Parts: sequence; structure tokens; C-alpha cells
Amino acid sequence: MNKFRFVASLAALLLFAAAGAHLLRAQDGPVSSGSSTVARPRKPATTATPPFSGDAPSSNATTTDPNAAGASSNDQPKIPSKLSPRATKDSDGAADVSFKADTNLVTVDVSVLDSSGNPIPNLPRSYFRILEDNVPQTLQQFSTAESPMTVAMVIEFSARFQAYYSMGWSETLSASYGFLQTLKKDDYVAVIAYDLRTTILSDFTNDRSKTMEAMQRLRVPGFAESNLFDALADTSERMSKIEGRRAILLISSGIDTFSKLTYDKARKALQENGVPVYSISILQAARAASTGNDIAFLQGDNEIRTFAKETGGQAFFPRFQGELGNIFHTISESLRNQYQLSYSPNNQTRDGKFRKLTVQLVNPQTGEPLKMVDEKTKKNIKYTIVAKSGYVAPRAVE
Repeated sequence: MNKFRFVASLAALLLFAAAGAHLLRAQDGPVSSGSSTVARPRKPATTATPPFSGDAPSSNATTTDPNAAGASSNDQPKIPSKLSPRATKDSDGAADVSFKADTNLVTVDVSVLDSSGNPIPNLPRSYFRILEDNVPQTLQQFSTAESPMTVAMVIEFSARFQAYYSMGWSETLSASYGFLQTLKKDDYVAVIAYDLRTTILSDFTNDRSKTMEAMQRLRVPGFAESNLFDALADTSERMSKIEGRRAILLISSGIDTFSKLTYDKARKALQENGVPVYSISILQAARAASTGNDIAFLQGDNEIRTFAKETGGQAFFPRFQGELGNIFHTISESLRNQYQLSYSPNNQTRDGKFRKLTVQLVNPQTGEPLKMVDEKTKKNIKYTIVAKSGYVAPRAVE
């Protein structure tokens, strides 16, 4: 009899533990398929060196993540960008700076937009002037070729604003799927969701079926907290060594409740990494209809606006879904039709300090600000120059 009672008690205990584990898994939110890299791998758990997720791996490369889709790094196509020889995750160089001999070359991506947000093409090199800490610099390289995009979508998906079938849930998914429809076949995209933690749902790929499979995991959110600052800083650091037309697309309420990083530290990290942030804010219509004035939303809008401005991106605050089409067009055209300026700084001091950048359009004959005139209407064209606000100089190697 005692033996029977012991077996029955043990069976009940195991059943209770299994039910508890199931409930915990149900609250996990979006589940990753095992991808742990966005442009750079995390520190491996074994002594094997994992290949860079954007480069074509060697035939004898070993995958350190047993849960990765297909369990083979050879399934990953090559990202349309490559690392400079010294651009490893342990490199101490600044973002957007390629080192050659003892001279660092600073590269700045610039968009020139008209009042409607459309890019202004075919501007010659002589029109551009760049200043570092208010000191004019000499351009060494200039290019305008249209290139594919490499974009990391960072999507807020928390139970606070994306509860199942809520307005925030609908706006978030509409913006996410809508942007994916604008991508071309040569564009690479990664999908990252965040709530209490950051989850890489799919690594960079131009296989849209893999991207859509990742998006299918965004159905029922898990936690009500959101770590916006951590997610942005981590993603930008991972993308800091990617060359070419790269950007982060942030779809978010702008509110952070659980990050380890403060706003100031996240802002500094984004400045150092130099990856443009394009943000789309959600729930703007609901806020306008609300009788209350939630200071948290206003603060969040200002924060993501600052992130975008200082990294050379743009921030959008649509109230209606019909505005998304123009927003996607603006982002796409801005990234595909950028002017790329490169120069060797007059100040070669390797002090690790922030250098402020200013890009201007000037008349090469007079040095005065450039005035553009519409050939049809003969009216002056109001234009906006979009570029990052600065970069962090490299530190001296000790």
C-alpha cells in the first residue's frame, strides 16, 4: 500500500511540473528558430570559430548553434557587403571608418531630399562640402551608384501595446509586412522582435520565405515590458562593420521600460556605431483621440526622433495607415540613392572622442549655400540634407 501511494504521489508531482513548464513557455512571446546572429556572431560556447553570418563560410566551417535552421552555415546566402580586413568584432575602430596604413578614411552617407521627401539626384561632387568640428575637409572619394539595402527590422512586440488584435498589434504588423513588400530581390533583411528581451527571429537573408516564416511568429506577445534602448544598441553594434546601404527600421511606440542601458548610453552607442535609424511610431491616432496628454509618449517620440536625426536616418509619426506607402517609398529612395562621401580627417589624433560632422551644399564659385530652382515653376526648391551628426575617432593602439 505504501509503495502504491509513493508511485501515485510521484506521478502527480511529475504531472504538476510538466504543466508548470508548459505555462512558462506560453508566456515566452515570439520564439526564435535558433538564429543568434545579426551581422556578427555572439561569443561561441565552444572553441570552434563560427563564420560571419554575412560572409560566405568556408566548406569546413562548423556551425556552433545546433538549433540553427538547416544546421548548416552553407544555407546562408552572402550579404551584399563585406568586412574590411580589420573589421572583426574585437576591432577597436570607429564605425564607418576604414583603416589603411596610418590614415583613417571616414565615410558618410548623405541623402538630399526635397520638400516632399523625394531624393534629389545627379548632384556633382563640387557641390558638397563636409566639415569636421567646423573645419572643412577635402573629399577623396565620391559615389552615387544605386545599391541594394541591408536592413534590420527592430519591432516592438509586447503585451502592453501589441495585445492580440489590439490597435497597436494591427499597426505594428501592417507596418512590418508593408515594408517587406517594398524590398527588391537583392535587398537583405533581418527580423528582430523585442519585449522583455530581444529575439532574433531571422538573420540577414534575401529569401523572402524565411523572412515571412519569421514574421509568422509575431502572433501573441509574451511580456508587457519593452527594452527599446538595449535592442537598438545591440543591433547597431552588430551592424557597425557592414558596408554599403545599411539601416535599422524601428517600429515602436518609443517607450522603454526595462532596458539595462539608459537613454544617454543608448544614444552614445548609436552615435559610435553609425548605423542610420529610420523609425515609424505607432498609436499616433489613438494618442490624438485621447483626452489625456501622456508625457511618456511625448518623451518616447522625442527619443526616437533624436536617434534618427543623429544617425542620419528619419523619424515618421503616421496617424493613418494610408501614410505608410509614402513613408516606405521615402525610406527606400533615401537608402538606395545616397551620396557617399569619404575623406581623410585633418585631425588624425586617435583619442576616441566624438567628432561633429556637418554636410553642406554650396555654390563652388562663391562658396555660398546652394540655391536650387525648379526648371518648370522657376521657384526655389527647399531641400533637406540627411546625414549622421558625427562619429567617434579611433583610439591609439597601446
